[in-house]
Amino acid sequence: MTTAALLVLAGLIGLGFGGEWLVRGSVGIAQRMGISNLVTGLVIVGAATSMPEMVASIQAAMIGSPGIAWGNIAGSNISNTLLILGAAALVAPIVLTGAGRRDAVVALAASVLIWVLAWQGIASPLLGLGLLVLLVIYIVWRYRHPRPDDEEEDEEPPILWKAILFFILGVVTLIIGGKLLVDGAVDIARFAGLSETVIGLTVVAIGTSLPELAASVAAALRGKSGLALGNVVGSNIYNLLLIGGVTMTIAPFPIPPELVDVELPLVIGSALMLLLLCWFANRINRLLGGALLLGFAAFNVMLLT
Repeated sequence: MTTAALLVLAGLIGLGFGGEWLVRGSVGIAQRMGISNLVTGLVIVGAATSMPEMVASIQAAMIGSPGIAWGNIAGSNISNTLLILGAAALVAPIVLTGAGRRDAVVALAASVLIWVLAWQGIASPLLGLGLLVLLVIYIVWRYRHPRPDDEEEDEEPPILWKAILFFILGVVTLIIGGKLLVDGAVDIARFAGLSETVIGLTVVAIGTSLPELAASVAAALRGKSGLALGNVVGSNIYNLLLIGGVTMTIAPFPIPPELVDVELPLVIGSALMLLLLCWFANRINRLLGGALLLGFAAFNVMLLT
């Protein structure tokens, strides 16, 4: 048990550093290549920040642990909405301008689609490719219809060799960290008598969400708390369509049926809550942020008891 816990800890550390290095490296390379801020944010940053979840889910699926893979996807979305938004709102209230409504609709639609696939118990490489096609359609649509806040101020691009070094270090560290995390999580699940799905929903999901948590809190500390909402909604879409699509394409196991009744409906409910907040609320204040964190704590207690 101690060895498994150390593996999980080492894996979480590896995913945290690997995700940060991959984002820095990929963004730096994109800037040096003259790629626009909008494309960098939509494609490069979006994909890079989802790499910890992707690595963990793919490795879990490939060793025959779909519960960890899909539990990680569902749990990461719940963590994004409750933990990350709650923590960012405690640092600084998140102003809602309505610019994220369209993305919130896409996140809700993707959440419902994944629930339907789980409810029907169907999975195939073709369906996985279909999810990836939907992501490409979303990216193209967003590129052609940008939000007012998509273009951020230009920053001095980093030195190219440093960006490449960060990129390589990030990829290698993510792969090693993901393997350590999944191996340790499987051992803990077996030792503690917990299902692999529960481990995926809790330990793995929280660990792979650390890069998004760090980015959102850092944005709030810099007085850009509004970026937290875009970070969360975008990450949720990538988790469902990119990670879900790649996972199902490579290892076409059906989505675990135990997710159908509680966890995936919670994913849908959290996506609906975000849409309603974007539509009707002016901001996520510290009181609501605290409520989101309490909801996240209650969700994890429910799973582990």
